Amino acid sequence: MLYACLCLLVLGGLDLLTGDGFSIPSEAILWKLRLPRMLTAVVAGAALALSGAQMQAIFRNPLADPHLMGVSGGAGLGAALAALAVTGLGAWTGGLTLVSAAFVGALLTGLVITAVAARTESTTTLLLVGVMLGFVLSAVSSILQYSAGEESLKLFYSWMAGSFSGVSYTGLAFMTAMLLAGLALALSQMKALDLILFGDAYAALSGASLRSLRFRIMLGCALTTGAVTAFCGPLGFVGIAAPHIVRRVTGTSTHRTVLPGSLVAGACLALAGDILAHVCSTPLPVGSTLALIGIPLIVALLWRNRL
Repeated sequence: MLYACLCLLVLGGLDLLTGDGFSIPSEAILWKLRLPRMLTAVVAGAALALSGAQMQAIFRNPLADPHLMGVSGGAGLGAALAALAVTGLGAWTGGLTLVSAAFVGALLTGLVITAVAARTESTTTLLLVGVMLGFVLSAVSSILQYSAGEESLKLFYSWMAGSFSGVSYTGLAFMTAMLLAGLALALSQMKALDLILFGDAYAALSGASLRSLRFRIMLGCALTTGAVTAFCGPLGFVGIAAPHIVRRVTGTSTHRTVLPGSLVAGACLALAGDILAHVCSTPLPVGSTLALIGIPLIVALLWRNRL
């Protein structure tokens, strides 16, 4: 809300204060550029934070990240393949193709990890499969870049830098739908997420189905993270930092509090990263500004816990 008010004040200027209303260009900037970017940051930050909170629970790892399971690598490979194929197409067509290919790549990777999660009860095995799959997909993407032309590389690196700009209301609606689907899956497993914090054996003895839990959680994370990565590029640190902020502020690890709190904290972190990215005269990549915010928080966590 604070960010929206700032946008209104900057765009309206004296016209807003005197009651004359917006000029047409200012109104167009607000509704077609600023507001979609702000809403995209809110939805993207909330989705990444929701996935991070769940992954930190099922892996019992304070540094677990939504991109840990190779979803980002799958999206990157899809984007790299699309960048090679869209040379010579218009900017809108090329961008739509890249987003579609990135989401398909992320979703397919997430489905592979979900299938593994349904067949194993070992979090270590699942973690290793996800990390190794991410490395392999990233390596293939790097190989493809060597055969790409200048136009394709520019499109690909622009996506890799991360941005909340350029997402239409249709794309925003799709991201929101994936977030709601992931949230529904998370809420359905909220009790099991609390139990697994005490260990797999305790959760199993308490009646929780570990395979079902990991299947649902990984499917939800694949949907939410895949949609965000496809439209906004690979964005890190929000999924790590936001859940820890909530636990530190509330003093509890109960997911009845952590999940909704992570949604709010993730949205605020993403908005802060977007504001920081546009403070300079030349806009900075959102992925970099989120790192500038997230890294100090993670370092503080490591220092406090002596990890």
